Amino acid sequence: MDLKTLKALKPAEYAEAADGYRAVSDAADAAAERIGKQITNAMNAANEGKAADAAQKQLKKLAENFHYTQLECGLVSGSLNGFSAEIAAPRRRLLEALDDAAALGYPVSPAGDVTFPAGGENKATGGQIPGGTAVGNNGMLSPGNRGLYRPGPNGLYSPGAEADGIDIHHGNPNHARAQDIADRIAHALREASEIDERYSEALGKLKAAPGLSITTKTWADVASDVDAVSSAAREYLQDTVPFDKSPADRKEWWDSLTDEQRDEYKIAFPETIGSLDGIPAAVRDEVNRENLHVLIAKLEGQHDETSKAQLEGMRGIQEKLANPSQPPMLLLGIGDEGNGRAIVSYGNPDTSRNVSAYAPGLGTALDGDFADDTVRRAFQTAKGAYKYDHSTASIVWLGYDAPGFTEVTSTTLADRGAPAYRSFMEGIQATNENADPHVTAIGHSYGSLLVGTAAREQGGIPGVDDILLLGSPGTGAQTADELNVGKGHVYAASAGNDPVSWLPAPSSIIGPAPAIVNALDDERWFGRDPVSESFGATRIESGDGPLPLWLSGEGPTPAHSGYFDSERNPSAANNIAKIVAGRADLVTTEESR
Repeated sequence: MDLKTLKALKPAEYAEAADGYRAVSDAADAAAERIGKQITNAMNAANEGKAADAAQKQLKKLAENFHYTQLECGLVSGSLNGFSAEIAAPRRRLLEALDDAAALGYPVSPAGDVTFPAGGENKATGGQIPGGTAVGNNGMLSPGNRGLYRPGPNGLYSPGAEADGIDIHHGNPNHARAQDIADRIAHALREASEIDERYSEALGKLKAAPGLSITTKTWADVASDVDAVSSAAREYLQDTVPFDKSPADRKEWWDSLTDEQRDEYKIAFPETIGSLDGIPAAVRDEVNRENLHVLIAKLEGQHDETSKAQLEGMRGIQEKLANPSQPPMLLLGIGDEGNGRAIVSYGNPDTSRNVSAYAPGLGTALDGDFADDTVRRAFQTAKGAYKYDHSTASIVWLGYDAPGFTEVTSTTLADRGAPAYRSFMEGIQATNENADPHVTAIGHSYGSLLVGTAAREQGGIPGVDDILLLGSPGTGAQTADELNVGKGHVYAASAGNDPVSWLPAPSSIIGPAPAIVNALDDERWFGRDPVSESFGATRIESGDGPLPLWLSGEGPTPAHSGYFDSERNPSAANNIAKIVAGRADLVTTEESR
């Protein structure tokens, strides 16, 4: 971008154009909704036969076109607003530099060079030190910096210097003033060019193919477009979204926005808003349903095993979302990072008096089993808790890479995931509308180590009242007091047939005594056994659970995976529901080990 263009540019015009695209996006959204909720339903009630079926198919295609228009126009709007906001700063600095040059009477060339007059005294001749032209240094080391390099291959360039390297302008006060102005102009032009290139590249991708056919490839292109706009607008987002603030600060920021500003963020930057702790649950659910749709299209074009597994998991979640449930299902997070990310809630965690967030463990990934089994555990907990208090939300939180068998003996993944879990729980506290919600952190299997790691940080897990550890190989703590909720608020369950909760400490396996003997003490792989007397938690009744595979035919460790299941382990499932619903006074207990 050159000086003339940047000087003439009017950021407000781009913001006005963004408003126009947003208006089109809103109109397309309204049209798609009208087709889906009014016209289609009316035709269903009034017409039957092949002609009616064909009309319905055409209406569905039309709704898809409107949906596509809504998203793409929203992305254009976000890009234009980002460009308008970012380009304003270098343009302002350019105008300030030009005003300073005009005030001093220094001419500025179209390239940004600043001419200055003679000034100061040449002590050798008694005359004035000559004037000249200052060429701006834009701060870069590349050949494009005219303040350092000649236009050709002749090496370094020193403005105003003679061939012998002596600066003939030394001592001229006008030279320093002109050089400062020229440098400021060069910096402004360099920054403006970088901004222009970023947004031009992103906007160049926001082009629809000819025709009205919206295919799987079209939606995959939308996923690419979302990434392109987010990448182009990274500086804009860093300047406007409080990433480095607490979830409570983010909630305050979101509440301070106008409806139009919120719509812009939701449509143009759905990945950002959908994963930001402190944003209200209903908003995260809205944008993550859109994110899910786009991610599925993206993954359909990828053929590696991880993508195939994530695609199966996302389709499973999409299917569950399409079928209304009680309590209702909300999608609080979705992504293809690592082994996949998914945060699913049954019940609204912002309006519920009781909220639980369950961190799963060994072998959990965003795949078909996650949608079928892991999500179902949250639903089972919500259903059980409803018996004691309808105002309950039950969440499954897969916000980290849970370990496979080769990683499960290390604390590394729990250490990495614990900060994200703490942030999410702090967000729950920030957005909940009740004065003092009851919040339970649940860790199952390796997830209990993650919860324990998060709880052992100073101040514990934000907002958490109770901690529940299920089938735990240890939390990294030696006593319940280390989890920062008071040992009377730490609960643990270990079914008699669950081998994971009997996993001995490494020293027992490699030490002189047989592991089977040392497993009878209270040391486990990741610290003291949570159901041991010395740990100090309340051991809730969980019975023996199903027998292992070769005896029950239900899988290798059904007792380990059955705590939430009212059929497999009714005593454990019922006690989990009581704790989650804030009725821990009703739990049944058993003796510590």
